[in-house]
Amino acid sequence: MGQKTNPIGFRAGITEEWQSRWYAPKANYGEFLVEDQKIRNYVDERLNRQPPYAAVSRVHIERNRDEVKVILYTARPGLVIGPKGAEVDKLKDALEELIDRKINLNIVEVKAPDLNAQLVGEAISEQLKKRTAFRRAMKQRLDATMAAGAKGIKIQLSGRLGGREMAACESMQRGSLPMQTLQAHVDYGYAICRTTYGTIGVKVWVYLGRYGEEIEAVVVDSGRKQRRGKL
Repeated sequence: MGQKTNPIGFRAGITEEWQSRWYAPKANYGEFLVEDQKIRNYVDERLNRQPPYAAVSRVHIERNRDEVKVILYTARPGLVIGPKGAEVDKLKDALEELIDRKINLNIVEVKAPDLNAQLVGEAISEQLKKRTAFRRAMKQRLDATMAAGAKGIKIQLSGRLGGREMAACESMQRGSLPMQTLQAHVDYGYAICRTTYGTIGVKVWVYLGRYGEEIEAVVVDSGRKQRRGKL
C-alpha cells in the first residue's frame, strides 16, 4: 500500500509556516482549536460557497492576549472588502459574534491564482458543476498553470466522473513534481464538487520551484500582451 501524506502538513514547521500561529495553556488549547475551525468554516461558507464567490484560498489565524488576527488570502480582495469597506466590516462583526472575541481582519491579495493549488481545484470544481467534460476541464487548468510559470502540476479527480455508474480515479500531470523533496515548494489543494450524480473529489499539486527561488508569474491581460511579475 502507498504511504501518502499531505504535502503541506509534510512541510509545516520546516519550510511552510503554520496556518494557526499561537500558544495556549492545556486548558484552553481545545477551545481555541474549535474556534479556529469555526472561523475557517464560516469564511469558506460565506465567501466561497455563495455570492460574492471571493476565491479565498487560505485563512491564517494569530492570537494574542487581547484579540484574534485573521488573515484572508483571496484572489478577489475587492469583493471581500466591498464598497467603502462595508462587506469586510459585516464579516468582522459576524466573526466576533461567532466566537465572542475581538477580531482583527486583514485581507491579502493572491496575485497569481493560476499558481495557487486550492484556487485551481475550486476552478475545476466550478467547471464540473456546469457539466464541462472532466478531461477538458483538467487540460485547460494544466495549460493555464504551466503558462503562468509553474514547473509542474498534477490534477487528480475521483468519483462518478461523467456520470458513469462506477466511481473511478483519473489524473493528469505536466512537468516535474518532486513529492519527497522537502526543499521543493509543492502547493496542495483539495476541493469537493457536489454534482447531481454524486460527489467528486478534486486534488491539485503545483510545483513552484525550490524554496528561495523567485518564480516569474506570467499574466496575460485583455490586450493579449504578456507581462511578468514576481511572486
